[in-house]
Amino acid sequence: MTAPGVPPTPPDAPSSRAALLARYAGLAGAVLLAGAGWLGGALPRATPAAGRGTGDASWTVGLWLVGTALLVGAWWALRRGAPSIRWAYLTAGLWALPLLATPPLGSRDVYSYACQGWTYAHGVDPYAVGVAGAGCPWVESVAPIWRDTPAPYGPFFVLLAAFAVTLGGSLAGTVVALRALAVAGVLLAALCLPALARAAGVPTRRAAWLVLACPLVGVHLIAGAHNDALLLGLLLPALLVLLRRPGRRGPLLLAGALLGLAVTVKATAVVVLPFAALAAVPGRPTPRALLRGVGWLAGGVLGAVAATSLLSGLGPGWIGGLTRSGDSEQWTSPPTAVGFVVDYAGRLTGRELGAVPVTRAAALLLLAVAVAALWWQAWSALRRPNDARQRVARPDAARVRLSLRGAGLALAATVVLAPVFHPWYATWPLALLAVASARTTWFVAPCAAAAFLALPDGTNLARFSKAPGALAMTALALGLAVWGLLRLRRTGAARPG
Repeated sequence: MTAPGVPPTPPDAPSSRAALLARYAGLAGAVLLAGAGWLGGALPRATPAAGRGTGDASWTVGLWLVGTALLVGAWWALRRGAPSIRWAYLTAGLWALPLLATPPLGSRDVYSYACQGWTYAHGVDPYAVGVAGAGCPWVESVAPIWRDTPAPYGPFFVLLAAFAVTLGGSLAGTVVALRALAVAGVLLAALCLPALARAAGVPTRRAAWLVLACPLVGVHLIAGAHNDALLLGLLLPALLVLLRRPGRRGPLLLAGALLGLAVTVKATAVVVLPFAALAAVPGRPTPRALLRGVGWLAGGVLGAVAATSLLSGLGPGWIGGLTRSGDSEQWTSPPTAVGFVVDYAGRLTGRELGAVPVTRAAALLLLAVAVAALWWQAWSALRRPNDARQRVARPDAARVRLSLRGAGLALAATVVLAPVFHPWYATWPLALLAVASARTTWFVAPCAAAAFLALPDGTNLARFSKAPGALAMTALALGLAVWGLLRLRRTGAARPG
């Protein structure tokens, strides 16, 4: 029997022994990763890959791989849910402590942020010139590929980066300020997870664990100080406002403003907007109610975009910078991998096809079609009051689950079809699918695999396996495409005429 006042233990909760083992195995992994960071992380200077040339290469890679394996294994072991939501928060916080006391991990992007903020703070347009041309004194810490490219981020993030430079003063101080902003983004997302999961009928202890304890969050969003943390810290509160106060003008404007700010951090957030419109309509949606909600929501989005563009004095110039984010070519992006394979085939016949730009452009068109199809599927399901997918514990949970799941799938499609892929991109769909999906392995497993892609100094392991990686990714993409088409065909055949 359960003692009075003590909530019963969920039937699928892990045993106390398994939970403690996972907690301290993950903590050991985080400590090892922090050690790897000090030996060969993304230190504020141009460093060879993984400490090569310093005599610490083998120690760095060994600590990194063992630490990553421990952290991923501990997270995976409790993928069905932590013992309680409080336990999940405490354990994720415990794992984050060593990662807060280490140099940037897994990427040198935080130095790009610092230099872009310095550029703007010194009166130079970061969308017109690269950080090297602007004369940033910290340019040697920036990855060479990004030294001559304009900023690919929105004006709100440029303002925040400039604020971090002003507050921090030195490079080290700026990095600390940028990491504090990333932690703030993660905390904002963490505050929203229980309410979003509860509204969608998903166990809160599972949703909190999958997001906050994910190694990608600790290593890349917190230790790496990626602005994806701010993206999630704006997206999740915006969706929560919509779900709690659908159809009301004030909340619609507030949610729209938060979504607009998310777009002006990273333009990726734009794919969430159609599903936010569904969340804004209470009850069974009608075209009239949808248009009314979209109007107020769009007003908030456009107002935030216009305000940050005008306040920064940068105008719409940031949109042009988005085209340079694809300068890096790695097989971890399926469209890029397919382009590589087509080029390999062309070389066998003595021709240089230059297929990568073509496959990338085709993937972006496919992404637009996929987002539209996902939205139409969610809209159609909400319009059918007797749809089986709406038979959930609370009447309004159907709207919540379909909106959040649709947004998560749209972000997943963006990650898969984008011209480039970095491990921290997987946190975008993870945050929404964790609060809206009944089954989790299909999106948890890729996140676990992505945790092994980068070394502590930011070296991407895909660089050392270009041809075999491209062939494997292309085969995987083709296999999944065939499987998806066959499933759609079976689903269509099973529907009554």
